[in-house]
Amino acid sequence: MRLLAEAAEKTSNFNGFDIFMLLFTVIILIGVVRLMVARPKKNLFAIGFGIVSLLVFLASDAVMISGWFK
Repeated sequence: MRLLAEAAEKTSNFNGFDIFMLLFTVIILIGVVRLMVARPKKNLFAIGFGIVSLLVFLASDAVMISGWFK
Protein backbone atom coordinates (compact mmCIF):
# COMPACT_ATOMS: atom_id res chain seq x y z
CA MET A 1 0.00 0.00 0.00
CA ARG A 2 2.80 2.37 0.90
CA LEU A 3 4.63 1.63 -2.35
CA LEU A 4 1.50 2.45 -4.34
CA ALA A 5 1.13 5.77 -2.51
CA GLU A 6 4.76 6.68 -3.26
CA ALA A 7 4.31 5.83 -6.93
CA ALA A 8 1.23 8.02 -7.12
CA GLU A 9 3.10 10.92 -5.47
CA LYS A 10 5.98 10.86 -7.90
CA THR A 11 5.32 13.09 -10.89
CA SER A 12 7.20 13.21 -14.14
CA ASN A 13 9.44 16.17 -14.88
CA PHE A 14 9.10 15.57 -18.61
CA ASN A 15 7.25 18.32 -20.49
CA GLY A 16 5.93 18.27 -24.06
CA PHE A 17 8.02 21.34 -24.87
CA ASP A 18 11.20 19.33 -24.21
CA ILE A 19 10.83 17.58 -27.57
CA PHE A 20 10.75 20.94 -29.36
CA MET A 21 13.86 22.10 -27.51
CA LEU A 22 15.75 19.01 -28.67
CA LEU A 23 14.49 19.42 -32.25
CA PHE A 24 15.52 23.09 -32.34
CA THR A 25 18.97 22.11 -31.08
CA VAL A 26 19.34 19.57 -33.89
CA ILE A 27 18.17 22.12 -36.48
CA ILE A 28 20.67 24.71 -35.22
CA LEU A 29 23.44 22.08 -35.30
CA ILE A 30 22.60 21.21 -38.92
CA GLY A 31 22.63 24.92 -39.81
CA VAL A 32 26.03 25.51 -38.20
CA VAL A 33 27.53 22.50 -39.95
CA ARG A 34 26.16 23.66 -43.31
CA LEU A 35 27.58 27.14 -42.74
CA MET A 36 30.98 25.73 -41.82
CA VAL A 37 31.28 23.60 -44.96
CA ALA A 38 30.16 26.36 -47.34
CA ARG A 39 32.72 26.45 -50.14
CA PRO A 40 32.96 29.77 -51.95
CA LYS A 41 32.19 32.30 -49.27
CA LYS A 42 31.62 31.90 -45.54
CA ASN A 43 29.40 34.24 -43.56
CA LEU A 44 31.39 34.70 -40.35
CA PHE A 45 28.61 36.58 -38.57
CA ALA A 46 26.12 33.79 -39.24
CA ILE A 47 28.65 31.16 -38.11
CA GLY A 48 29.33 33.03 -34.86
CA PHE A 49 25.65 33.63 -34.18
CA GLY A 50 24.89 29.97 -34.87
CA ILE A 51 27.63 28.76 -32.55
CA VAL A 52 26.47 31.02 -29.71
CA SER A 53 22.87 29.88 -30.24
CA LEU A 54 23.97 26.26 -30.31
CA LEU A 55 25.89 26.67 -27.04
CA VAL A 56 22.87 28.28 -25.35
CA PHE A 57 20.56 25.51 -26.54
CA LEU A 58 23.02 22.77 -25.54
CA ALA A 59 23.31 24.27 -22.05
CA SER A 60 19.54 24.52 -21.67
CA ASP A 61 19.14 20.95 -22.97
CA ALA A 62 21.66 19.71 -20.42
CA VAL A 63 19.77 21.41 -17.58
CA MET A 64 16.46 20.14 -18.96
CA ILE A 65 17.65 16.54 -19.25
CA SER A 66 19.24 16.56 -15.79
CA GLY A 67 15.87 17.67 -14.43
CA TRP A 68 14.22 14.55 -15.84
CA PHE A 69 16.10 12.34 -13.39
CA LYS A 70 15.32 14.21 -10.17
